[in-house]
Amino acid sequence: MANFWDIFTYSPESPMLFSSRDFLLLFLPFFAIYTLASRRVTWRNLYLTLFSIFFYYKTGGFYFLLLVLMSLTDYTLSLFVHTTENPKRRKWLVTTSVVIDLGILCYFKYTGMLGEMLSALTDGDISFGDIFLPVGISFFTFQSLSYVIDVYRREIAPAQSWSDYLFYLSFFPQLVAGPIVRAKDFLPQIHKPTLVTRQMMGHALFLILIGLIKKAIISDYISINYVDRIFDAPLLYSGFENLMGVYGYALQIYCDFSGYSDMAIGIALLLGFRFPKNFDLPYRSATITEFWRRWHISLSSWLKDYLYIPLGGNRKGRRRTYINLMLTMLLGGLWHGASGRFVLWGALHGVGLALHKWLMSRTKSPAFGKDMSLWQRALGIIFTFNFVCLGWILFRADSLATVGQILSQIFTAFDLSIVPQVIAGYPIVFLLIAIGYLMHATPSRVITRTEERLSSAPFWVQVAVVVLVIWLVMQMRSGEIQPFIYFQF
Repeated sequence: MANFWDIFTYSPESPMLFSSRDFLLLFLPFFAIYTLASRRVTWRNLYLTLFSIFFYYKTGGFYFLLLVLMSLTDYTLSLFVHTTENPKRRKWLVTTSVVIDLGILCYFKYTGMLGEMLSALTDGDISFGDIFLPVGISFFTFQSLSYVIDVYRREIAPAQSWSDYLFYLSFFPQLVAGPIVRAKDFLPQIHKPTLVTRQMMGHALFLILIGLIKKAIISDYISINYVDRIFDAPLLYSGFENLMGVYGYALQIYCDFSGYSDMAIGIALLLGFRFPKNFDLPYRSATITEFWRRWHISLSSWLKDYLYIPLGGNRKGRRRTYINLMLTMLLGGLWHGASGRFVLWGALHGVGLALHKWLMSRTKSPAFGKDMSLWQRALGIIFTFNFVCLGWILFRADSLATVGQILSQIFTAFDLSIVPQVIAGYPIVFLLIAIGYLMHATPSRVITRTEERLSSAPFWVQVAVVVLVIWLVMQMRSGEIQPFIYFQF
């Protein structure tokens, strides 16, 4: 009985995950009741809001109160922004909202880094204590910021009520790790009757199963059984093993994050709500510009619309464009984590984007692979993929010393003669890496055809596929299910 009630209480050691047993046990009765509550829009929205807040409690504890507080302050300020005609007062109001939201985010996310910097400058031991980072705070803060800014820009009207806004901000599928859903895309949906067609059900099922395979089978297994070992002690492994660790992490973070996004989009679709695509096969990108059109689309478009363009975008000359790109990516790196490594990761991508922009202005070369010849696209994909993987070393390593060790092993201790021995030592890991990259390289038409066949298959076939995937997840588990990587952001 005690274990049963554990499902309804928060445990820091086992937060709620889409890929966990606890979520499945909660979601099935929740969805059964939802099919009844969804007949009336008012009851549906209230039911979803309450479940979403409970979901966040299960994931991040009592910090759900912070979410509720942010929704209250931003909704109230948005009303004043909307009704006030005085431009200076409107600007003061939106600035107040931005300062409050960013102040909360910076307190929880960057106070520790500030203490470390002050300690280094003063040769002292300055500490602000242990500050717990609320799960998903970066995501729902950016959503709330975009809402108030869009109201200020007169692009949307405020939500009809605070309960509507709380529903938007707390909606559980995207709450803790995105995608970052814009109010202008979501708010119009919340007063429409629930309509889930067979096609939508099939698409949702496909996304959920693909996301589960990516996360719980590929990402978790290669992380625990290979990638973590390499990054924990790179000097114990050869250059080839380190390089495979880097390529393995590139696949791990893609499968982890895009797997979450797939499941979030699929679950939302089951409930009758549509989210925008968050990943579009990013490792097929032939340029770094194309990569950022395909990777974490909701964040990259947010940074473009609310940071890059307000800074001036590409409207104030080439030099200013390069500076704006650098500032945007530096802040994007800092958004990911309070560490110099993330700033360097952002700087690397900022330099890459600026250089590509400069190259396009000089050579008139295309920005996207679809406009290139076959050999140009192939070379572009190889270069872009390895450039991105270089950045992932900064992203994953726990220190710059570890980054140096990994690069040193790759360039000074690379021994091809041990390749068969290494692969034989980790057969399942390398099989899953191969499967993961082959899935990524699968033509879009094949993916679409597979989805259509699953959607149109008899119910018993769909049930059999679900049971098979769950069985595979259980067989591949290595201890506890791993939290999603982007929960820490």
